[in-house]
Amino acid sequence: MKPAPTLSSAFLEPAGHSLPGPLLELRKQRGTALVDMPLPTRKTENWKYSSRHLKLTDGLAASLPATGKNGLSLSLPGYRVVFRNGVMIPEASDFPDIEGILIQRFGDLDDSDAAALAERLDNTLDTRAVQMARLNSARFEDGLYIRLDKEAVLDQPLFFVHEVTGTDSGSAYPRIYVDAARHSQITLVEEYLSSGDQPVMVDSVTEFTLGDGANVTSVRLVMEGENVQHIGATGVRQAANSRFESHCVGFGGPLRRHDLMVRLEGEGGECKLNGVVVTQGKQHYDNHTSIEHVAAHCNSEETYRNIAADQSHAVFNGRIHIHEDAQKSNANMNNKNLLLSTGAEIDTKPELEIYADDVKCAHGATIGQLDKISLFYLVSRGIGRREANTLLTMAFINELVEQIPVQAVKDAAQIRLNEFFDQTFEEA
Repeated sequence: MKPAPTLSSAFLEPAGHSLPGPLLELRKQRGTALVDMPLPTRKTENWKYSSRHLKLTDGLAASLPATGKNGLSLSLPGYRVVFRNGVMIPEASDFPDIEGILIQRFGDLDDSDAAALAERLDNTLDTRAVQMARLNSARFEDGLYIRLDKEAVLDQPLFFVHEVTGTDSGSAYPRIYVDAARHSQITLVEEYLSSGDQPVMVDSVTEFTLGDGANVTSVRLVMEGENVQHIGATGVRQAANSRFESHCVGFGGPLRRHDLMVRLEGEGGECKLNGVVVTQGKQHYDNHTSIEHVAAHCNSEETYRNIAADQSHAVFNGRIHIHEDAQKSNANMNNKNLLLSTGAEIDTKPELEIYADDVKCAHGATIGQLDKISLFYLVSRGIGRREANTLLTMAFINELVEQIPVQAVKDAAQIRLNEFFDQTFEEA
């Protein structure tokens, strides 16, 4: 019997050493635990559709150098922190100066703050299910630590802009940790971009801890090129009466994967998860979400929509788990999918696991094609076939795009969507 593949020892070579001692020790411990780590296969349930797209060759093991000229447009309406290949670029960043808000790179933390952070990293994620987050914990060279004191409010969005350069083959491991104390408020935008054409991998992890009444909005925009495998994980833990809102917009590539895990641990907590995925060519995108209703009187609402063209493949796996003590929970999950060609494929798997008896839960999933009657109606009114296809497809996701609370992200997404429509639809 053929042995299961394991992580190459090339990925366990020591990374950079510009971190405080407690974080270096944490990274060493995580690396030791990765020895002989089995890689996901088709028999690994949560990687069933994606394992064949994961290419962890030895050529990707080296950390990409954080050098080179910045290739990004930085006219962003808010604060920004720029990372290149997993390492912060201070001269390109613009930090807020607001009392009660600390934003620092991992490498600038003193030993006391670094020790406290080391105790909290990985506490929001089930790393048994999110295997690649374990690799990030063993390899991150830098990171962004955001701490909001009680009632602190960031007045504008904070943009975390990560560019991966493909001039050399290798990998990058961006890391973010957000600690939002009681009644604090922040909007964090993660924007992932790329340049160059050599094969690279991005393995990103973002963690949020919300105190009582905290209000956090997370916006995630993935727009890297065809040479980039991107595997991301986001973990969230919520205390009483807190609110977490997520908006994820992703464009496909050779492998795109995002695991989003939310734990509602205090009564009155709320979360809202929106996602839009677009794939074409032979691209692949896999979204896995998990909402744990641990406490009573919590609400969750989840809406994801996928569009697949050509021979591409999109996957959605959403899980809601209502714990025994989570009475009066209210949970709703909806996934709609649109196939634009006979060669495209979409797999959807909504899951409900309920152990409480006084709850309201619902889920739904659909997969279909553009409505021929609607298309005929538009064409019969003098609208070109290409424009009619575009209008109907945009209408399918416009509700979610319009809910993105940051205009700059909506504009960037719309530009990429227009490119997608131009490439997918041809004038009859």
